[in-house]
Amino acid sequence: MIVSTTNEVAGYRIVQHLGLVRGLTVRSRSVVGNLVGGIQSVFGGKLSAYVELAEAARQEAFEHMCAHAEQGGANAIVCMRYDATEIMDGVTEVLAYGTAVVVERV
Repeated sequence: MIVSTTNEVAGYRIVQHLGLVRGLTVRSRSVVGNLVGGIQSVFGGKLSAYVELAEAARQEAFEHMCAHAEQGGANAIVCMRYDATEIMDGVTEVLAYGTAVVVERV
């Protein structure tokens, strides 16, 4: 699956637009993750416990989006974006979305 944040894919032309695709996940921090993150925040700098959680959530949402596009017959996604919302304290929704398309090499 080719995924692009732009409106086009270099070296390809869009032959069919299939519409919006999305991937969604909801993640929460564990007690251990909160403890490690809290300790790291005391010393400042990168909070690796939270970085790992955010990266895992984005990757999961991305994979769901790609699967959704594939189910619809797409071989590419253009205009891909992420969005995140804190649903409640410690619980975050991560959304990956874009436009599913069929592309062919030029």
